[in-house]
Amino acid sequence: MATANKNLSEYKTDRLPDILNKKFAIVISEWNDEITDALGTGAYQTLIRHGAREANVLVKYVPGTYELSLGAQWMASQEGIDAVICLGCVIQGETPHFDYICQSVAQGIKDVALKYNKPVIFGVLTTLDMAQARDRAGGKHGNKGDEAAITAVKLLGF
Repeated sequence: MATANKNLSEYKTDRLPDILNKKFAIVISEWNDEITDALGTGAYQTLIRHGAREANVLVKYVPGTYELSLGAQWMASQEGIDAVICLGCVIQGETPHFDYICQSVAQGIKDVALKYNKPVIFGVLTTLDMAQARDRAGGKHGNKGDEAAITAVKLLGF
């Protein structure tokens, strides 16, 4: 669904499971940290607002978006982690680097979810410029971190 037609911070809450005893890992890329810090704050606050205990939300940082897959695997492999939320931001530049990173990260995060049979959420912005990233990290289109967190919560109720 196009973000222009939806606010990333708006979602249905009528069927959310109890997450009081669920443990979450949020893995955040340090690259484009103006954006990823905002995504991380959104995800963390969404989990707490919907019943997660602060002690059950583990936040870890990786150097860049490419490293999210391995960070997610390390977190997913830990006993007791119920869901992993991956947050990053890749902004298209002048080279095909953008395409390689985006494809690899999407594939890697999907592979971790299937390997560990638990929610591993793709909360990665893939934008054309910094303005689009800001719009999706708490700006006019809401916060992709909120959306990623609520996706993890909803999947835990599946």
